[in-house]
Amino acid sequence: MYSPQRRDFVSVTLSPNDGRVYNNSKTLRKQSFWRKWKQLPRLQRSLILFFSVFMLICGIIAYLNLAEQWMTFTEPSIARQWEHSYSKQKLANPAVIPAPKQEDDSHQHGLPEPPPQDLGRRFPNKRGPPLLENRRQKENVIEPKVELGDDKLHEAGKSIISLRGAMMESEHNTDPLPGILKKPTNPVAKVEIEQKQETGVNSERKKAVIEAFQHAWKGYREFAWGHDELKPISKSFAEWFGLGLTIIDALDTLWILGLKEEFEEAKKWVANELSFEKNVDVNLFESTIRILGGLLSTYHLTGDSIFLEKAKDLGNRLMPAFNTLSHVPFSDVNIGRGVAHPPRWTSDSTVAEVTSIQLEFRELSRLTGDDKFKNAVDSVMKHVHELGGKHEGLVPMFINTNSGQFSHLGVFTLGARADSYYEYLLKQWIQGGKKETNLVEDYISAIEGVKKNLIRKSEPKKLTFVGELSHGHFSPKMDHLVCFLPGTLSLGAHHGLSPEHMELAKALMETCYQMYVQMETGLSPEIVHFNLYPQQSKDVEVKPADRHNLLRPETVESLFYLYRFTKDRKYQDWGWEILKNFNKYTLVPSGGYTSINNVQNPNNPDPRDKMESFFLGETLKYFFLLFSEDFDLINLDKYVFNTEAHPLPVWT
Repeated sequence: MYSPQRRDFVSVTLSPNDGRVYNNSKTLRKQSFWRKWKQLPRLQRSLILFFSVFMLICGIIAYLNLAEQWMTFTEPSIARQWEHSYSKQKLANPAVIPAPKQEDDSHQHGLPEPPPQDLGRRFPNKRGPPLLENRRQKENVIEPKVELGDDKLHEAGKSIISLRGAMMESEHNTDPLPGILKKPTNPVAKVEIEQKQETGVNSERKKAVIEAFQHAWKGYREFAWGHDELKPISKSFAEWFGLGLTIIDALDTLWILGLKEEFEEAKKWVANELSFEKNVDVNLFESTIRILGGLLSTYHLTGDSIFLEKAKDLGNRLMPAFNTLSHVPFSDVNIGRGVAHPPRWTSDSTVAEVTSIQLEFRELSRLTGDDKFKNAVDSVMKHVHELGGKHEGLVPMFINTNSGQFSHLGVFTLGARADSYYEYLLKQWIQGGKKETNLVEDYISAIEGVKKNLIRKSEPKKLTFVGELSHGHFSPKMDHLVCFLPGTLSLGAHHGLSPEHMELAKALMETCYQMYVQMETGLSPEIVHFNLYPQQSKDVEVKPADRHNLLRPETVESLFYLYRFTKDRKYQDWGWEILKNFNKYTLVPSGGYTSINNVQNPNNPDPRDKMESFFLGETLKYFFLLFSEDFDLINLDKYVFNTEAHPLPVWT
């Protein structure tokens, strides 16, 4: 039997009519990708699209930042474009004050030395913008041994601080620009400030201030010359802007104290070494009150055109800060590139920063004849005057540079970020000859708001203090910065405002003094909280984070004003107590003074190794004026101090 016939089959695949076959072409791959994309859940597709767009935006931003940095190396400095404006500027009504005579040094007495202190801890500075990296010359190494008092303590390890940013030019042309700056020959106001011969207690106290200044200057000159601030413990320096802040801040103090040799050395540095042609960001507020204010003040005291020349250069370089849609200036300016910007973390500026630069820019316009400086800062004041968001004359702490509106509404304080707004309302009115009524009206309204909303009395001593208001809730917190207020209130009363302001000033002055007296070292902490409950035994409470002292001037400043206007010698006595405690707990024998971390521990106040420039520019200057019986030494009817204690003339 035969098996069934076997059949074989052949499978043939015929191509379509168009002849297309699978060949891994891009078209078929696209169709395949699209099918897979459509098969994904809608949520996954949305997430993929979101992250794709996000990465694209990040790439664009990174490209723009790199492009901006590249332009700084390929384009000439914008600052050079400002030079054409020099030819339009002129002098107007300069005031010259001859140098005071040096005090008789026949009677010398040593400054007390502080007890041994633990130097192991290091804390960053808390004032102003973030610090630049500390710098030191290549051979300047922190010494491992530090002397305090008669004991020698050792620090663990050594550190070398490197230079950062552009170097200052070793030589700088200081000749006045032809036809622009000339030393005045017929000054409008010439005030003799030669020191009157004084005897007794105040003469000795003035000599003690001079010795304290010379001791601080010795440390700065030896370990930090040309740099921003002295670190007296480590015998090194700290850099902020790299512009010799301590020298410029101390210029007019040197002149007022009659330290001619030190002044001439500082003047030589300004003429030959100070250059603003640097690729560095500076804070508009701090550079204005310290550097611009210091240069203008010293020009008025000496009549030397080099200081006005430098002030004008800096003023021009700060002007890009006002290039905003709202005319509310940015907080930071690169003075070499001519580029301004807000802080890296926000588009807000503090109200104090933008409203406490007016005295200096207005005076710069008066001296140069160029109204652009005055117009820029006056527009800020006009804008703030018309803004909503105030509470019975009180202003919030922040203002947005984009919208021009107050931000973080509902929080009101006379401490950090708002303090000098109120101070400059009054002082601009005085500077301008008491003609700008909007300024004094805003000031009076603000003081009424303070009295109604922020003034309370502590228990058990019934100390009058200024607290804070946050969304309707009162806080008994008071910054040491608020101790500027007694002086400002008394200044307003002296210039014809309500006598009630003087009474409030006296009450607040007592409180600020108690902030020192009630501490174990006799030095005030940065912040205190007042007790409002009768069952407590102490009026003042200090939290651990607030018990540091930065050698601040506000209390001494107000003591100076109160003594000038009342002639009550208790204010001089209070100041003398404070000066002795500064010498006892903050003096560093090798030179300089240091801020401390703990005002409640006299055995170990824990030095911070930092001498702020305002210790020489403000604190010691106000001490000297407080102990002086010569009321024509910076006559308060002819001069107004900026918020860094640099005297500027009242316009007549």
